[in-house]
Amino acid sequence: MDKLQEQITENGIPYTLHGEYYLPNIVLSSADNQPIGKWGRMHKRYLMEYRPIVYNDLVFADKLQGYLVTIDQQASERMERLISKMAAMEGVDEALKATDQMEWVRRMNSICNRVEEIVQAELIFV
Repeated sequence: MDKLQEQITENGIPYTLHGEYYLPNIVLSSADNQPIGKWGRMHKRYLMEYRPIVYNDLVFADKLQGYLVTIDQQASERMERLISKMAAMEGVDEALKATDQMEWVRRMNSICNRVEEIVQAELIFV
């Protein structure tokens, strides 16, 4: 029996011999070095469960990591903008924080919860 080659290329995909099997050489893109935050992980879970075709397309095109990083950044920026706008509209400011801290915390928690629901509906679960 002939000895198997250590490296081969089939259909433009390089393979390396591991034991008796050829496994594809998978190279991660540079976007894979960026961390994914809460929003990116949440969107990834949504894609895996409810949009598997989109998820697989992104994985096979090696665009998933960059896409999730972008979604995470957009969601975080949207959260910051909406929280500041809603707090200003509802009069939740430093003066309230100085006079009644518990009321300030209650109102800010309410604003944060509402903004999270908005971001989830607009960016994450679509």
